Amino acid sequence: MSYPPADNPPRTPWIVRLLRLAILAFAALSLLALVLVLGLFGLGMALEDRIAPGVSIAESDIGGMTRAEAIAALSARHAGAEAAAYTFRAGERTWTATAAELGLSLPAEELVERAYAIGRADDGRRSLRERADAWFSGVSLPLSFTFDERAAAGFLARLATEIDRDRQDASLSLDGMQVAVNPGHSGRRLDQSAALTALTELVMAQSERRDIDLVIHESPPRQWNLREAAAQVEIALSTPLQLVGDLPDGQMLPPWVVTREQILAGLEVTLSGAGEARRYDVSADLSPFAPFLTTLGPTLGKPAVEGRFDFDPASGQLNTLRPAREGRELDVAETIRRLEAAVFDPLNRRAAMFFKTRQPRYPHGVTAAELGITELVSEATTYFWGSWPNRRSNIALGAGKLHGIIVAPGEEFSFNHHLGAITPEAGYQEGSVILGGATVTGIGGGICQVSTTMFRAVFGGGYAVTERNSHGYRVGYYEYAGAGPGLDAAIWQPDLDLRFQNNTPHHLLIESAFLGANDALQFRIYSTPHWRTAVEQPIIRDIVPAPPDAFVEAADLALGQVRQIDYSADGADVWVYRNVYDSAGSLIKRDHVFTRFQPWQAVFEVAPGDPRLEVLDEGEDDGIAPVGQAG
Repeated sequence: MSYPPADNPPRTPWIVRLLRLAILAFAALSLLALVLVLGLFGLGMALEDRIAPGVSIAESDIGGMTRAEAIAALSARHAGAEAAAYTFRAGERTWTATAAELGLSLPAEELVERAYAIGRADDGRRSLRERADAWFSGVSLPLSFTFDERAAAGFLARLATEIDRDRQDASLSLDGMQVAVNPGHSGRRLDQSAALTALTELVMAQSERRDIDLVIHESPPRQWNLREAAAQVEIALSTPLQLVGDLPDGQMLPPWVVTREQILAGLEVTLSGAGEARRYDVSADLSPFAPFLTTLGPTLGKPAVEGRFDFDPASGQLNTLRPAREGRELDVAETIRRLEAAVFDPLNRRAAMFFKTRQPRYPHGVTAAELGITELVSEATTYFWGSWPNRRSNIALGAGKLHGIIVAPGEEFSFNHHLGAITPEAGYQEGSVILGGATVTGIGGGICQVSTTMFRAVFGGGYAVTERNSHGYRVGYYEYAGAGPGLDAAIWQPDLDLRFQNNTPHHLLIESAFLGANDALQFRIYSTPHWRTAVEQPIIRDIVPAPPDAFVEAADLALGQVRQIDYSADGADVWVYRNVYDSAGSLIKRDHVFTRFQPWQAVFEVAPGDPRLEVLDEGEDDGIAPVGQAG
């Protein structure tokens, strides 16, 4: 049987076949994508509280773990990092601290939170993409530690309290008489900043090396001149000192000793200067000896002796009566300085007292012209008729001590100072002195005549009288030759003095003259005239008659013999005025002296048993007497 050939179907065009293949491929890919999306979605649903698979932190795979599991895994894996020990070295000493103690820590929670956030973005497509990347390619997050420098700085600060030490400079100390040198010690200071920098670099570099060499700054003790100062102290305390001196006549005195203990008490060790120029100064303060030397000074000193002169009116020149002599005065400050210098002298442990030379103000050769002594400006004369020999002798001696004295401008003159002590050793003689109603022996009767005569010259010259004391009653000697009362001047050592001031711009010269043949005493004052003085007659008021005569016993008299030793005088108030005129005749000053005289009775000495004897309640002291008695 034969079949007829079948009809061949028509062939599909190639473009159609290609299109069909593309459709089939797209359908397959779409199905695959759908399956993938559904798979990722399903995986996300399955791992809702877990970290996306494929996520790791450094070498730790934590994909699929819960956050708590991941934190535990990280902490366990890296626990050794926080426990790692760091060693700090300073010479032979070491200190150790863990990384955790120094502030190193693993922020596990923070790292896990970052890992957990992968695939959980707000954008769904982004979340799918992140999950796909983690699933197919893996995501590795870096491992990082935190480093709290404050903890490290606190550790280093505590370390510094063990290392740091203040510098102690060298010093001196005394143990009794022994001097000791303390060499001191260096100061140390940990460089905390450098240590923190080195630690930070190691931690941040995650270096395997964990040894840190600490930087310690040393400050050596300052010695300055300590050895030299110690040597000075040793010399100072080696032996006692001697202070030597002599009397004004050159006679050497036994030395005074300054003991080692006294030297030690005066030693002073101080620091002076600054920086490298700082040094020890050793000195000795022996000023506590100054009061002793000040007390001793007058004994060893000698005042300068002023020259004595008289004036020659004819030539206008001064004649030297007694040449001036230099004096000396103990210089306490310089003596102390010398004594202190000897403290540090190892060879000569002796110091000599130092005396300053005192030059006289009026040496030999001084001229009248340069002093302003040109002519007589004032004079006064009193008489001592009928005075007994001892009184005359005392007047002559006292007047001589006041002859030739120069008084400078502005200077105050003291009668007692220039007169000196009224004693037998000075040449004054005894005389009868009636004191408290009894006849006694006294020294210096007649000196009040000297002071009275000088006072009258001073008062008549217009000079400023600064001290004048009157007698208690009128003395007949001072009213001889028509002189009135009220111009007397009593002195009584040491209480009563006669003083006046040279209140002119020129020097004045005092001259005295004992005119024995005339029973007279004269004082003259030479200078340059500055005014004219007129002394008025005394004004006498309130006269009180003298009491009856008094008689006192004298053992050297025989019955019937009588010796008058005082004269009666009425009491009265007396004023004596003086007027001072300038060169043009104008009055520039008017002043006065006032005296209140007590009434005084005549006193006679009679032999024992004389019927006229009676108690004498008060009487004359014809020498140096208190106010109310005469001289």
